[in-house]
Amino acid sequence: MRGHAKNVGQPSPDGGMEEFMSELLNVEELFGKNVFNLGTMRERLPKNVFKEVKKVMEQGGELSLATADIVAKAMKDWAVENGATHYTHWFQPLTGITAEKHDSFVSHPDENGKMLMEFSGKELIKGEPDASSFPSGGLRATFEARGYTAWDITSPAFLKEDATGVILCIPTAFCSYTGEALDKKTPLLRSMEALSEQALRIVRLFGNTRATKVTPSVGPEQEYFLIDRQKYLKREDLIFAGRTLFGAPAPKGQEMDDHYFGVIRERIGAFMKDLNIELWKLGVTAKTQHNEVAPAQHELAPIYETVNIAVDHNQIVMETMKKVAERHGLRCLLNEKPFAGVNGSGKHNNWSITTDDGMNLLDPGETPNENIQFLLVLACILKAVDIHADLLRQSAADVGNDHRLGANEAPPAIISVFLGDQLEDVVKQLIETGEARSCLLGGKLMTGVSTLPDLPKDATDRNRTSPFAFTGNKFEFRMVGSSDSIASPNTVLNAIVAEAFCEAADILEKAEDFEMAVHDLIKEYMTAHCRIIFNGNGYSDEWVREAERRGLPNIRSMVESAGALTTEKAVKLFEKFHIFTRAELEAREEVQYETYAKSINIEALTMIDMASKQIIPAVAGYTQKLAKAVLDVRAAGVEPAVQAELLARVNGKLTEMREALAALQKTEAEASAMADGKEQAFFYKDQVMPAMEALRKPADELEMLVDKEDWPFPTYGDLMFEV
Repeated sequence: MRGHAKNVGQPSPDGGMEEFMSELLNVEELFGKNVFNLGTMRERLPKNVFKEVKKVMEQGGELSLATADIVAKAMKDWAVENGATHYTHWFQPLTGITAEKHDSFVSHPDENGKMLMEFSGKELIKGEPDASSFPSGGLRATFEARGYTAWDITSPAFLKEDATGVILCIPTAFCSYTGEALDKKTPLLRSMEALSEQALRIVRLFGNTRATKVTPSVGPEQEYFLIDRQKYLKREDLIFAGRTLFGAPAPKGQEMDDHYFGVIRERIGAFMKDLNIELWKLGVTAKTQHNEVAPAQHELAPIYETVNIAVDHNQIVMETMKKVAERHGLRCLLNEKPFAGVNGSGKHNNWSITTDDGMNLLDPGETPNENIQFLLVLACILKAVDIHADLLRQSAADVGNDHRLGANEAPPAIISVFLGDQLEDVVKQLIETGEARSCLLGGKLMTGVSTLPDLPKDATDRNRTSPFAFTGNKFEFRMVGSSDSIASPNTVLNAIVAEAFCEAADILEKAEDFEMAVHDLIKEYMTAHCRIIFNGNGYSDEWVREAERRGLPNIRSMVESAGALTTEKAVKLFEKFHIFTRAELEAREEVQYETYAKSINIEALTMIDMASKQIIPAVAGYTQKLAKAVLDVRAAGVEPAVQAELLARVNGKLTEMREALAALQKTEAEASAMADGKEQAFFYKDQVMPAMEALRKPADELEMLVDKEDWPFPTYGDLMFEV
């Protein structure tokens, strides 16, 4: 496979084909160039050291300090040879983004004054960033500053190249001085171990004695918007809130369906090309790129990876998108709903579980009705999702996602499972008779054209309205927001499935007649939890009513979902598998409330600022022009009916906007003064958000009335269609 180097286009008139061809890069050689991966370690470490490192990566344990020193020196030498001067422990605090503190490799000069470059095993394994200034939900007070980062040996170190220079980034976990997890990675790693342990019990029941580990894998599809950077800088709401807080719809949106999979424009294509190269160098398997549904919206999808590495890589993807966009005079928007009235952006989390001897536990095979192990796994997952629907919904909750979930573009806020016709038929047979004697087959799709082949047809369609859909050999969790870390959703998925596996194994390991017991258990689980299965239109009002009849939770907002973290069943689940303590869960709930309140406060203050300093003055100036026009036309001896009517309409909307602004200022001040985190968060949702909408309405109506030259910032048409 071949690709082009950065900024390679067509042969230039002065450079010619020879120069053009000299810039071509072999992608196979480029891939992983900036990663201290297994191949690099194998080349640079002594055999016994490499063997020890690989063993710890696969089986757990700790490296001896002597071994860590050898690894650290090899890592430092490799990094310095590639231009690095600093290293950082790269971690993922509860902000949802990554954090880093850079330290140089330089040490004390020797007796001749020569600067030495050193990096020890102790520095590799452990760091000590300030833990008081990150969200902790009360686990750390301001005066309690100590926190630790610990090297995650299972995720490779990498080199980040930017204006700062070349930095060696070492993926780490982050915890407090008292041992609580303050990050996204630590609980994720704990959940992976829990899932592996319980899944091994299931495969052992079916005679697999070779597998020693079961690993969840993920392929997260990343959606995003690209807009012109200069226009972005003229929008205070985009700068501070990441989404437009004002904006009337453009004359054209996505109704023509012409942007989806359309031809990629030159400027966007140049960005995508550079993005791929940067990601390939970092070992990210960027595979698919295309235009998404909304104007200015796009998608990137990687190949599946171990969930821990997939989480790290998705953070790298988001950061790299922003960085590369700047180089092209663009701005990458990752907010879930940057523009009202068109599709927002999600991040489809494609999750599967595989043994280390190559068996995908979610592969139904040719005849799923006969695949008893698969049916047990499926039954356990149905049970897990049904029991912990609230927790799974919470794992995809963030401020921006409140504007996306339930719209005609994304799954509703109701958790349900799509199985498709084939598996739904198998489940129905099992529930009704206790056995499935047949399964639907895909057959052939007849194209009706002699020169086109007949296509093998899948046994079931897909359902883009389902939040948790089975798609062949994986489940696609489609609720996750585009700006969010995928660590929390996968931590929850791993945990709830581990619990279901554990409970099933507890029963089946004691069974005298395993074959009879497993059939009975599959029927029991599917019968008890079939209410979670829904193959229909998740966007319909009928489904909302049907879900309520079934007793499924409909959790509409981030603040309403936060309490799911600290229910007794959630605490029992997470403490059983040592993923979270009760204190860690309570802290995360508090962080959710705090994050929501702060985010809406920023949005409210931004709206107040834009309304009072930009929109109202601009519209007032426009009314002066209209008033002068009325006088001038009347002085010419003509009745200015049109001008006077327009002036009255604009002035009326301006008055409405001024009153709404005053109401928002009053409500926001009341919210800011509240001390209780949960009470404040709900007040922002129930009182401040409606006040914001009340201010936006007349402002957007004014945008449709005021002369474009007098409007103070770029419109939706400017932002989405002039890229």
